[in-house]
Parts: sequence; C-alpha cells; structure tokens
Amino acid sequence: HFFNPPRYMRLLELVVGKETRADAVDTIRAFADIHLGKGVVDCKDSPGFIANRIGVFWLTCGLLEAIRLGITVEEADAVMGKPVGIPKTGVFGLFDLIGIDLMPLIAKELSDTLPKSDPFCVMYKLPELVQKMIADGYTGRKGKGGFYRINKEDGKKSKETIDLKSGRFRATQKAKLESADAAKAGLNALVTHKDLGGQYAWAVLSQTLAYAASLVPEISDDLVSVDEAMKLGYNWKYGPFELIDRLKTATQSGPAWFSEALAKDGKSVPALVKQAGNGAFYQDGKTGREYLSGTGYAAIKVPADAWMLREKTYGQKPIYKNGSAKLWDIGDGICCLEFTSKMNSIDPETLKAIAKSTEIVAKDYKGLVIGNDGDNFSVGANIGFLLYSANMAGWKIIEDVVKQGQDAMMGLKYAPFPVVTATSGMVLGGGCEVALHSDAIQAHLETYIGLVEVGVGLIPGWGGCKEMLLRHIAAGRKKLIGGGAMFAVAQSFEKIGMAKVAESADEAREMLILNDKSRVSMNRRRVLPDAKALCLELAKGYRPPEPATLKLPGAAARVALIMALKGFKMSGKATEYDVVVGTELAHVLSGSKADIVDELTEQDVLDLEREHFAKLLRNPGTLARVEHMLNTGKPLRN
Repeated sequence: HFFNPPRYMRLLELVVGKETRADAVDTIRAFADIHLGKGVVDCKDSPGFIANRIGVFWLTCGLLEAIRLGITVEEADAVMGKPVGIPKTGVFGLFDLIGIDLMPLIAKELSDTLPKSDPFCVMYKLPELVQKMIADGYTGRKGKGGFYRINKEDGKKSKETIDLKSGRFRATQKAKLESADAAKAGLNALVTHKDLGGQYAWAVLSQTLAYAASLVPEISDDLVSVDEAMKLGYNWKYGPFELIDRLKTATQSGPAWFSEALAKDGKSVPALVKQAGNGAFYQDGKTGREYLSGTGYAAIKVPADAWMLREKTYGQKPIYKNGSAKLWDIGDGICCLEFTSKMNSIDPETLKAIAKSTEIVAKDYKGLVIGNDGDNFSVGANIGFLLYSANMAGWKIIEDVVKQGQDAMMGLKYAPFPVVTATSGMVLGGGCEVALHSDAIQAHLETYIGLVEVGVGLIPGWGGCKEMLLRHIAAGRKKLIGGGAMFAVAQSFEKIGMAKVAESADEAREMLILNDKSRVSMNRRRVLPDAKALCLELAKGYRPPEPATLKLPGAAARVALIMALKGFKMSGKATEYDVVVGTELAHVLSGSKADIVDELTEQDVLDLEREHFAKLLRNPGTLARVEHMLNTGKPLRN
C-alpha cells in the first residue's frame, strides 16, 4: 500500500500472506527500498492497515472534538501541530490537503469492515457542517476551499477560515493559546494545561494514543512498525508510542502517567500500556535503542547499509565538537562531519569545525563525509550573525568570516583525502558551497540545492561564483554545453542571479552542481551509508585536484550583463535593488578589470567575491533584505 503522492510520501505498507513466496517478499522489499526510496513497514491485513487505521481515527477525533469543545479551526491546528510534533497543517489543514470529500468514503469503508464495537465505529459521525461543505464544493484545496479558503473578491487575496458553529467564513486569525507555549516544557505540560487548547490536545491525544496502543498485535506485531508507519505516512515527528513516552513527568514514566490519566477519565487502559508499567516503550540499550516487546525489551535492528548517523554513532563520543558541529568516526577509516546548529546554518564555529576536521582526517583517516540526519542539510550562512555584525559596524569581523569560509572551502577541495557531501532537503547558499568544494555529492533524490544569496541582497562569498564558473568552463571544453568563457559567465550569472534551486538531485546534475563522480540515493536512510561507500572508493589511490586557472572576458561581459539587468528592470522582471546586486555579481563573474588574455587563479576570483560581498553588506538595501528574511522567512522585493 503506497501513500499518495508516492514521490514525497515514503511509507510502503507491506502485507505478506501465508502462501506468499519468501523470495517474492525479499525482491519487493529490496526494490521498494533501494530503487523507490520507500520505508517498508510490515503490517497485518486489517482495515486501513496501520497508518490510515490510526490516522483516520485521529483526524475524525480532531474534527469532532473541535466542534464539541468550541475551539476554532486556527486554535485546533496551532495545538495539534508543532507542539505535538505534527506538521503545521494540523487536523484541518490536512483535511484541506487530502480532500474533505474523501472523509466519508474512507469512514464508510472502515465502518463496513470493522466490528461495530471498534472505537472508530462508536465515535464516527459525519457532521452536518461537513456534509454542507461537500455539497457546496468546499472539498479542500482541490475545490473552492475547505476549512480554509483564499477569498479573491475585489481583486485582493485574503485568507479566510470557516466558523465551525455558524458555517460561515471569516478572516483568518492568529491563534493565541497559553497551552501552545506551555508545550515547550514538554508534552505533559500541553495536555494538562487548563485552557481550551490543553483540553483539546488531551481529548484528541488520549483517544488516539489509547486506540493505537490497543491495536497491537491486530495491525502489527510490534510497536516500532506502528510508530514508523505514522512517521513515514503522516509525517509525525514521533509515533504514538513515542508520544506516550513523552508524557513522562519528574516522578512517572509516560506510560504510567497515561495509564492513571485514562483511568481518572473512566477510560479503559490498553494492555500494552499496562505492560509498560513505570517503564517506557523505548529505552537505551548497550548497543542501541530497544523497544518493549511481548517478552521484554528487544533491540531495534539497524541494517548495515541503511542507517542514520545517530544510529551509527550510538554510544560513541565525537572525535571533535564545538557549538555548531561534531566530527564522528563512522568506521573503515572514514569520518563524518555533522552540522548541529539550528537548521544546520553555517557560522564561524561551523567553519572552524570544517578546518579542524580537515586537519584531523589528514593525519589519521582515509576520507571525510559531510552529512547529518536533519530534514535539511543546511539552509546556508547564519545571516543573523551577519546582520548583527553589520549593525555593530563590525566590518572587519565580517571580512574575517568571509575569508575564514573561503579558506575552509579551499581546504576541503585540496585536502589530501576525498571529501563526499551527503545532501538531503534544502542545501542552500553556504551549504551549496560546501557541496561544490567536495570531490563528490551523494544526494538524496529530494535534494533542493542552489546558490540563493541574491534573495538577501548578497552574492556567494565562499567560492560559489568561482566553482560555478569552473564547472561551466569545463563542461564547455567537453562539448557538453556551449563553449567559451562568455557562455560560462552568462550561464553562471543566470543560475546565481535568479537564485535558481534544483528541485531534485537529477536537476542538480543538469545544473552542473552534481559532477561526474556524484551519485543519487533514493532512500533517505541510505544517503550516509552510500556516501561512506563512495568515499572509500575515491580513497583508493586518491590525489587532490590540480589548482585551476580561469580566463574571464572582463569589461565586455560585465557591460552586457548590466545591460540585460536594466532591460529586466524596464520590463518589470527585476526590481531596482536586483540591479544593484546583479551589478556586483557581474563584476565577480566577468573577472572585473581582467582581460580575456589574463590568467586568473582561484584566489583571484575569491578576492573578488570577498570584495563585492563586503560592498553589498554595507548597503542599506541588503540590510533591509536580510532583516526581512529573518522576520518573515520571505525575500524582500525592494
């Protein structure tokens, strides 16, 4: 059972019958894992399998409890989202996404096949509000809207939300609930809060988690599969049993507290929750994480060729660490540098760790992998640090950081060992520059990579301009694309100036970000193991690349690019400040005052990057873009 849309949803629920051939199961499992990138979860042949059995119950409960308690749509989603570890769509945003008209169809299927005593059948009813919404065409994003809609009257777009009592739309309001803030102290603080948000969270979670616990072994033989299915299928950060563990207090384990709370509400306590007692469903074992099984605790099996960094380094101490990164030994002479800052943004401590890792690996190891378990490899440089330094007129500090970054990247490129960057999710700005200076990239298919600095009024300053020029020049020599320095400058200018981001690893290869040595992993759990294997391959007889030189067209190219920029502005395709930023980019990519007969070194181009980066950061237009991005998460079109 594939989850929709299959490109993005990683869950594949696999049912095996008594007469199914073992070799057929192995073939399907391996193909789905390696070639389709699926997380394969074994489940029983029961209605809804695992994820939809629990997920549909949760959504239905979330809807009915919101109506019963009188909480607004915005408040319900604010509580049943980030505070619980669920995507920000929450309950009602997810209804709109998957289609409200599917709800009665799925519910009917479950109702027709489940025993009438099943908690879902006992709870379910289709509210009149939902029936009317479907009849009126409000089926979600695919229709006129759903619980949320965009009103386009009077030529203006405004977001509106349905009132669950009246059924009328009103302006969407930002939810303000003390319970959502209290959740920062832990899940227990959320569900025990006395405000409406806390009451709603407990009403929904108590029923959903108890229902999930009561379904083992009906839907699966082990609780790990249940948790994995909800994480892969519904994008929950924690599965139901992990959530129960997170209900712990200073004196009680999560299951013990949950058991008491259910009993106080007059609800039955599932046998599995009783079995856990004052223990937990998961615990740390000697060699890895363990889960509660029917006979005690059992080790969670981790495949030798499909692991996450936290599993591979379980029980280890890092070789080196600072506030923004850790260096790990992942075996066979290969190290892994892990970024640990918020969203893996790159700051001076990260750059220090890159330089230190280069020293350590050169002495005692065969190669270096740069990667982590985050949803995003790196969102780029820490622009908050840059803004703070600029506001303090710390220009020398900024220049030193740019130089520090350039030195760190060049250290990676010319290290006496291979460097492989393992990417997934967003790989933006400085994160892209790290990847560009490695020998190869082992990319998850869902890698979104590009040099996006112009969005905050800057240009790549850690060698991104240089590397894009070198790639396009080399591709021209190989006749892979149009040839000549002018063509290379124009192509690099287009990609960097438009902040183009590859929407997949395959598109990144077309953009020349992935080189010939780079490879793609379909399964997220295989990215780091595959990167390690590639690093070991490259380590055999490894020699660092020869220093590169460039011949750039200088003034002729610069004038042509600036004329094109002004044309874009006149046609409304570029803003006034886009022209300012693009002009500085044109200076760097063209070689500035160089002539086509001049042979420039990589350092010459790095010096240009540093010079024009610093010039832009002193401009109020850039500072406005940086501040706007930090405050809103969106680029400023000044």
